[in-house]
Amino acid sequence: MLRSKCIEAIYPELEDKLVVTIMGACAQELYDLGHRDNFFYLQHAMGLASSIGMGIALNAPDEHVVVFDGDGSVLMNLGTLTTLARYAPDNMTHIIFDNGSLLSTGGFDSHTTSGITDIAAIAKGAGVQHVALARTPMEFMTACADSFETVGFTVIVAKVEAVGPDHYGMDLKLPENAMRFERYIRERKQARQQMQAPVAGD
Repeated sequence: MLRSKCIEAIYPELEDKLVVTIMGACAQELYDLGHRDNFFYLQHAMGLASSIGMGIALNAPDEHVVVFDGDGSVLMNLGTLTTLARYAPDNMTHIIFDNGSLLSTGGFDSHTTSGITDIAAIAKGAGVQHVALARTPMEFMTACADSFETVGFTVIVAKVEAVGPDHYGMDLKLPENAMRFERYIRERKQARQQMQAPVAGD
């Protein structure tokens, strides 16, 4: 199973969601499908996409937050799984693409390669109530649909091949990306408040 194909399969469903990705291949593959202002590519902060995603989810309860993560990043910040299990934002889906490789930083094997380290088991042991392991595209699509359509924080561990994009490069710098992402969230909140405001004379 290819990560790029997994992202492509759910790309249409991301139009109305806040998406935070890790650095490197995952960000590039999403960007290549077509950037949207609700996508934030977390550069130069390996391991922290899930932490930032949780903060956004807790502060924007009316939005659904999707985090694209990797096994290498999660292994650098295992404590995030215990924190996520504790706060369990019901409007967040944490997708971990496990390719058994630190692909974006040299292609070295990660601890999941040998089969000894099981990220799905770690998430369950941390206390995450909804954990799905996907080894096929159908399992991945089903897990995402379940998470997007139902209430409850979910971790999806997708076992993918250690294959990345054939190029790297975005016509979008981090400060600009962050500014447009923040503005998107702010304008969505303002629009929602206007819709909920009572009409004069009612």
